[in-house]
Amino acid sequence: MSEQSCFHCGLTIAKNEEINFDEKKFCCNGCKTVYEIFSLHDMTCYYDFEKSPGATPQDIKGKYDFLDNEAILSKVLEFQEGNTSIVSLNIPHIHCSSCIWILENLNRIQPGISISQVNFPEKRVRITFNSDLVSLKAIVYLLSSIGYEPYISLENYETGKTNVDRTLTYKLGVAFFCFGNIMLLSFPEYFEIKEFWLDNYKPFFRILIFLLALPSFLYSASGYYVSAYKSIKSGMLNIDIPIALGIIVMFIRSTFDIVMNYGSGFFDSLTGLVFFMLLGKMFQIKTYSFLSFERDFKSYFPIAVTRINSDTSEESVPIYDVQKGNRLLIRNQELIPVDGILISDKAEIDYSFVTGEAVPITKKSGDKVFAGGKQIGKVIEMEVLHSVSKSYLTQLWSNEIFQKNVFQKHKTITDAISRYFTPILLLIAFAGFGYWIFIDANTAFNVFTAVLIVACPCALALTAPFTFGNILRIMGKQKMYLKNALVIEQLAKVDTIVFDKTGTITTNKKSNISYEGNILSEEDYILIKNVLRASNHPLSRMLYDFLSETQRVKIDDFQEITGKGILASANNKVIKIGSAEFVGSSGLDSSEIEKTALHIKIDDIYYGKFTFQNQYREGLENLFHNLSKTYQIKVLSGDNDGERASLQSILPLETELIFNQKPEQKLEFIRKLQEKGQNVMMVGDGLNDAGALAQSNVGISISENVNVFSPACDAILDASEFSRLDYFLKLSQKSITIIKMSFVLSLLYNIVGLSFAVTGNLLPLVAAIIMPLSTITIVSFVTLMSNYFSNSNLK
Repeated sequence: MSEQSCFHCGLTIAKNEEINFDEKKFCCNGCKTVYEIFSLHDMTCYYDFEKSPGATPQDIKGKYDFLDNEAILSKVLEFQEGNTSIVSLNIPHIHCSSCIWILENLNRIQPGISISQVNFPEKRVRITFNSDLVSLKAIVYLLSSIGYEPYISLENYETGKTNVDRTLTYKLGVAFFCFGNIMLLSFPEYFEIKEFWLDNYKPFFRILIFLLALPSFLYSASGYYVSAYKSIKSGMLNIDIPIALGIIVMFIRSTFDIVMNYGSGFFDSLTGLVFFMLLGKMFQIKTYSFLSFERDFKSYFPIAVTRINSDTSEESVPIYDVQKGNRLLIRNQELIPVDGILISDKAEIDYSFVTGEAVPITKKSGDKVFAGGKQIGKVIEMEVLHSVSKSYLTQLWSNEIFQKNVFQKHKTITDAISRYFTPILLLIAFAGFGYWIFIDANTAFNVFTAVLIVACPCALALTAPFTFGNILRIMGKQKMYLKNALVIEQLAKVDTIVFDKTGTITTNKKSNISYEGNILSEEDYILIKNVLRASNHPLSRMLYDFLSETQRVKIDDFQEITGKGILASANNKVIKIGSAEFVGSSGLDSSEIEKTALHIKIDDIYYGKFTFQNQYREGLENLFHNLSKTYQIKVLSGDNDGERASLQSILPLETELIFNQKPEQKLEFIRKLQEKGQNVMMVGDGLNDAGALAQSNVGISISENVNVFSPACDAILDASEFSRLDYFLKLSQKSITIIKMSFVLSLLYNIVGLSFAVTGNLLPLVAAIIMPLSTITIVSFVTLMSNYFSNSNLK
């Protein structure tokens, strides 16, 4: 009678212990229950991704009762506001596509779970849930019941440290020990020394060599066998198959040689092969970790926040200088960068950047406010509970809610090559073996093993991620901060660039401001200054800085209407600041309306306007001249066309200027360009053009020391580097060139290596040394070329 396997977990079912349900066999009630859960929720397609993908559920009754404790729960949860909570859990059992599928469809099993996102490399799942409908404890038990018990260590949450997997280090150490000792024991065999004691003890040394090879073969190389087995089981051929086959063939051949007393076999080459391949893998992982470190902790966002000092003075500081206990000032539309306690009496917080829900939440003095919320309305003050987490902001920026559906061309190329690489490689290896076996059996085994080892697509697979990773790092150091590597590819495809005017090609650091109208009393000045304090619009910030310091006044009501102006009330007066149309001023002639200005109306009395003579950013004329050679340039503005003449005098003749554009009109303008087949890059300040930034193929937000952060953008450019925008575009194009050059280099390496291997001129050990060297060569080439192009003029 053949052995029966469990339909869910694949384990062998003990005799007379099988459980039959729905015409399927299970090893235990746990596996049967999981299948019932999936079947009940019409999710049995889970088993279509991989045969027997599940794990046997464990009995964990009472294990997670500590999650009922609110104090402990607050440490585990990443975000908790009202009934919306977010938790990030480590799931060690994640191993395949079916795991990802089931964990990202938890909302179909458990009401109350809205979103679950899997981070496969880190084996983590981030779950957003309604705490009124389901508790974290219930979610943990659900995950455990379907075979995905999370690992929760309170020590990790308190210290911020996570357990490091050192398995590869141990395997590398064992492989090195075995390789070194076998090489020493094999020296007499190499030189064929004839000596009485050596000849007498040769069988003993060979047995010792065999025993030393076992840990390397069984333990150090085990990862290749597991990977190859899973690959064959899933019907997909990966590169670990030829490597595993080469190691096994070499072990069998060497064992045969020792048993038949033909020689000491190839155990020295075998252990050397395993050691050098693991060394290459360690190098690859360390390099990836380096790039990840650069991304998460060194690519700080160039945004600042206003800190209130002990003497009540205000200063703008980088967000990573904010410390626990600091008091911060948050204006309208500003992002709250840290967790803190609200000091102001009331606030409206929009957490859509975190949860996707756009309904603002009302907070009162003493309530906790979380990082990632956006302040709506009048200015508020808060006290910092924790210093800013750069990795949290990176995660927020990369939230799936704001991802664009882009085509990953480089992945398609790599996948296509890898798909055909393994079967072709196996064919060459068997053909070489078949040819040499009739000439020289020893050479035939060498050829077979060398071919399997030397031709590695790892270098091919590494080209794109390492190139993009290095370019990300270089751009970050030069104050161009990209959301992810795909943005580089999208930048290289851009053919049309749309610029916002106010706050983008103009600077809010410099402006000639003059007042025209009725005389304003000191009380009116105080009211205007305090109302402007809460706004983040470039014109508001310029006017706020222009007006002299005054006493603080409590603003009773504040509303900033996008594209129009501010409506506020204070001291029983209603203040309107904005466009002529918004404040409802009459009797203005067309020449006055066309000027860039903020009009003032207090208690239905029109007083006058502050007129701005905008200062354009340094290097603007030269930048537009360079860009116009390659791209279509367009300028959109929400302002009137009062500055058309001055813009036309400094911009290229073919530049299209469009004025009086509302935010929704900007978005529609970009959509129409895309419908014509154009790849559009939008450059804005992240305020009135958030929709346009999201709609564009690439959205770049210009940051000028203001804490306005839009997850809808793909890149944040420090305003001081605005004139180098053409440089960043050219560098993106050069990165695609580097990838193509690396592909050619990698393919040439494989062709040359295979030609030596097939002709019997390459020993397996040499092939094992060359394989990690090819990876080092590609990484070095990519790094050198990236640095070369980044330091060149890119003409």
